[in-house]
Amino acid sequence: MSIKIITTGGTFDKVYSDALSEFSIGEPMVEPLLQEAGVHCAYRIDSLLKKDSLDFTDADRQLLATAITQCPEQKILVIHGTDTMTLSAQQLGNPGDKTVVFTGAMQPARMRNTDAPFNLGFALGVLQCLPAGVYIAMHGQVFTAEHVQKNRQQGRFEPI
Repeated sequence: MSIKIITTGGTFDKVYSDALSEFSIGEPMVEPLLQEAGVHCAYRIDSLLKKDSLDFTDADRQLLATAITQCPEQKILVIHGTDTMTLSAQQLGNPGDKTVVFTGAMQPARMRNTDAPFNLGFALGVLQCLPAGVYIAMHGQVFTAEHVQKNRQQGRFEPI
């Protein structure tokens, strides 16, 4: 079984620019994190977008949906910004016989205190166990795309 990993940017891949005192989207962090964790399952990574999810357009969501439906893999992991992750997951609709798991991070993967490695590992694990459908995996919980929301005040995802 081969897994497709699609990166779209978001906080997961943000880099702090000290000269500008702001964050921007950097190179995807998935590969270094998987190597550091010693992950040896078959996967391939596609860096589709490098955007904050608040800047996603309908065209970006369509590009993501097309990438998911056209890839030969049945198991797809999407690294996505948390602010509009639920919207992208819901707009994907029914993926047929594919299992699609979205995950992200509240703090950039490059920071010392980040949830990115845990969320990545958790999402990769549940992706291999879940039946076909669209899910969000964050902070040790799995939600179906249509029954989840981000609680910005609490910094977590919750069922609705």
